Amino acid sequence: MNLTILGCHSATPRVSAHPTSQVLEISGHIFLIDCGEGTQVQLRRSKVKFSRIKHIFISHLHGDHFYGLIGLISTFRLLGREADLHVYGPKGIKEAIVLQLKLGKSWTDYDLFFHELESVNSEVIFEDDSVVVSTIPLDHRIYTNGFLFREKPGLRKLNFEAAVKHRIDKSYFNKLKQGADVENAEGKIIPNDRVTFPPDPPKSYAFCSDTAYYPEIVPLIENVTVLYHESTFLESHHHLCLTTKHSTAKEAGVIAKKAKAGTLILGHYSGRYRDLELFRSEAKEVFDSVELAEDGKQFKF
Repeated sequence: MNLTILGCHSATPRVSAHPTSQVLEISGHIFLIDCGEGTQVQLRRSKVKFSRIKHIFISHLHGDHFYGLIGLISTFRLLGREADLHVYGPKGIKEAIVLQLKLGKSWTDYDLFFHELESVNSEVIFEDDSVVVSTIPLDHRIYTNGFLFREKPGLRKLNFEAAVKHRIDKSYFNKLKQGADVENAEGKIIPNDRVTFPPDPPKSYAFCSDTAYYPEIVPLIENVTVLYHESTFLESHHHLCLTTKHSTAKEAGVIAKKAKAGTLILGHYSGRYRDLELFRSEAKEVFDSVELAEDGKQFKF
């Protein structure tokens, strides 16, 4: 599981501070999460192939989280895209994008599917054989969701030496990986756990976009491998959280601790702060494993 931070700052774009957008590589998928202004330029800088992006998840309809979407959709058209594109986001996102395509007479040559969200409860919005994606309802000034990406358990790993020792024909190897007991050359049933190793533990990633401190999400993200949680303010500006519906770094740390997360990544920093290490310091007062998002930074888990 790899995560590339394209942008991690709040409000208006600056030369060295891009609004929210991320690329998550998980179970063979490349998912784009949020799409602030400048996302397609950041995608090029990070050498992400546009053609591999087939699913885009938009947390909410504030500009610093989706104003780059229409440009990216239009660029896909100019590049001759043929593959379907699926966009998941709040109700109204289809109207916002289609109106711009209509006024610019720039209809796509590929099929564009909108999956509009309006439930206040968590729901599965994408699933295939390897991964499942569900919403994380958040508490912001407008309807907002985070997203939980979870790998499904993989195949067991073959212990080749043990399989040979037990005289199991190679034609049964795939069944072994699928967890089945099989017959050996003498017709004896060999228990699966004698000739295989457990699969790697499935990984998970929770993206918690703009939100006030909201412990109600903890049951949804419990034991998550990696949690990205907004941390717009430091404790010295905690009073601003009440009107803006944002969180402090320390509050993000509390959520990570309550959820028993493996790693916490902070982001969505207010531009009023010069030293981002202060965010790490405040979060580490309550949670140990803290990383800082930075534009262009890549994480491997």
